[in-house]
Amino acid sequence: MFFAKFLHILGFTIWIGGMFFAHNALRPTVAVTLEPPLRLTLLAGVFTRFFFWVWIAIALILGSGLAMMAQMGKPPVPVTLMAVIGIVMMLIFGHIFFAPYRRLKRHVAAQEWQAAGVAMASIRKLVAVNLVLGLITILIGGLGPLAY
Repeated sequence: MFFAKFLHILGFTIWIGGMFFAHNALRPTVAVTLEPPLRLTLLAGVFTRFFFWVWIAIALILGSGLAMMAQMGKPPVPVTLMAVIGIVMMLIFGHIFFAPYRRLKRHVAAQEWQAAGVAMASIRKLVAVNLVLGLITILIGGLGPLAY
């Protein structure tokens, strides 16, 4: 259980920490310092590298979470809530990856900056939703044991 818990914490730290950094530090900085062609090219490149790590984080979170839940028997309500929110987050990420991110890369490659900006705006909104869900999940994980 110790190793599974470590992998779980590692996974959500990479994913949620990366979202927090990208949404609250990187994006606002490049929005005021770089013109759209440079900004969108940079963000598409950053997402290419970050999303690789998100896929690994999801595998760690899902695998370790299922392993820990299997050892629990019937998981307590906070654990079930974390699992449900985590699955929703994974589905949102899947949508980001296969829809607006794909459009962003395509539009950046074609130098269609307005369309790339629309795709980036969609990614930003969905990342904000996932970030809030991730922080709620951390809150439940941290305070959930106090409920039982």
